[in-house]
Amino acid sequence: MSPFTCNREKEVAALLDLGQWPHASPADLRDHAAACRSCTDLILVRTALQSERTRSSAAPALPTAGSLWWRAQLRKRNQAMETLSRPLLGAQIFAFAIVLIVTAIGFVWDLKSGARILNWLAEIPAALNFSALLPSSTSGFTGLWLLVPILGIAALVSGVVLYFSLERQ
Repeated sequence: MSPFTCNREKEVAALLDLGQWPHASPADLRDHAAACRSCTDLILVRTALQSERTRSSAAPALPTAGSLWWRAQLRKRNQAMETLSRPLLGAQIFAFAIVLIVTAIGFVWDLKSGARILNWLAEIPAALNFSALLPSSTSGFTGLWLLVPILGIAALVSGVVLYFSLERQ
């Protein structure tokens, strides 16, 4: 930095700070700045710094390295869980289909051989004394009226258990 300072340097600096250089500056000040080395250096440095400031503020702010690493680890973990859960879901669907097929075959076989399961299911309310809980108008109904709500409750409970077990994974 030179020990020499110009007495018009403050005017040039004020116009530069306001962003009005050289458009709103008087002609004599522009002529002076072109001839004065101190004012020329001031204009050069300030315009370079202002352009760099506007360029750097326009650039997007990058996240920290720690957050990038954490997101990468989270993405990697989620991808591994998804990769593992696809075959498990396929195995669960296959197992559910096998259970349904075996149950259907068992019911058909039992119906052909005398319907022992349906007789056993019809005896459950009597064995548990559910008839005391029912109104007297339904006393003639025995058998399958109890099977539908039991299967509905079992499906509901198994769905809730499956939902919560998959939520934890």
